[in-house]
Amino acid sequence: MADGPMERVVEILRRLRGPGGCPWDRQQTHESLRRYVIEEAYEVVTAIDSGDAAQLKEELGDLLLQVVFHSVIAEEAGAFDWRDVAHGLAEKLVRRHPHVFGGLRAATAEDVHSIWQDVKAAERAAAGEPPARGRSRLDEAGRGQPALLAALSLSRAAAALGFDWPDAAAVLEKVREEMAELEAARRETPERVEEEFGDLLFALVNYARWLGVDPELALHRANTKFRTRFARMENAVEARGETLEGRPAAELDALWEQAKRAAGASNASADASSASNDGESAGESAQGANFPLRTSRLRLKEKGDNQA
Repeated sequence: MADGPMERVVEILRRLRGPGGCPWDRQQTHESLRRYVIEEAYEVVTAIDSGDAAQLKEELGDLLLQVVFHSVIAEEAGAFDWRDVAHGLAEKLVRRHPHVFGGLRAATAEDVHSIWQDVKAAERAAAGEPPARGRSRLDEAGRGQPALLAALSLSRAAAALGFDWPDAAAVLEKVREEMAELEAARRETPERVEEEFGDLLFALVNYARWLGVDPELALHRANTKFRTRFARMENAVEARGETLEGRPAAELDALWEQAKRAAGASNASADASSASNDGESAGESAQGANFPLRTSRLRLKEKGDNQA
C-alpha cells in the first residue's frame, strides 16, 4: 500500500505500466515522452500567467507526472527510482548552498553566483571531467534548452566574460545589419536564408537581454495576445452566423482592428480596477506592463496571397 500521495502516484504509474495496464502507457519510453516534458513545462508557465491557483496546481501535477513517469521507466531498467531522484536533488541543494548549510557566507546574489560556479567546478572535477583548458567556457550554457532560451543563456555567458556590445544602441545596430543581410540572402539559397534568419534571431535575443526582457516569455505572451485577439475576430463573425473562411482581406483587417480596440477597452477597465485595488492589472495590460511589446498592424491576406 502507498504511504502517501507521492507513493500513490508511483504505484498508479507502476500499475499502468504493468501487465494488464494501459497499452499507451506501457509503450512509452524516455524518448517518446520528451515532447510532453516540454509541453507540460510551458503549460505551467501559462498557468502562472493566468494567476489561477487551481490551474497552477493542476499543471504542476501534470509536470510532476512526467518526473514520475521517467523515474518508473528507469526503475524498470534497474537504473534508478523516484526516491533516488529525490535524494539526488536534496543532496545537490545542500551541496550548492554551502552559505546556508555550511560555513561560507554570501551577502549578495553575486556572492551566491560565485559560490555556485566554484561548487559546479568541484562537481565536474569529482566526475572526472577535463579542466577548463581544452573546453569552451560556453560548453554548458544553454545545453538542453529550447533554442530561444539557449541563445539567451549563451549571450549571458559570453557577456559575463566581457564579450558584449558597449550599449543597447550598438546591439540595435547589429539587429539592423542582420536584417539587411537576411534581405540580401533572399536572392540566394534556402540554406543562406535560414542561416541569416538565425543570426537575426540571435541578435534580437541579445537586444532583449539589454532591454531586460526575457525573449522566451515575451514571445509566449505575444502568442497569447494574438490567440486572444484572433478569438475575438472569430466570435464577432460567428455571432452573425458566419465564419472567417472566405472573408475579404479588407473585412479581416477591419475585424482585427475591432478586436484590438476591444482588447484595449478591456485593458483600460482592468487598469482602473487594478489601480483601485493597488494590484497588478490583468490580461493583456499586465503582460504589456512587464513586456512592452509593439506589434505592427497585422494584415491578413486573402487566400492565395502571401502574408505580410
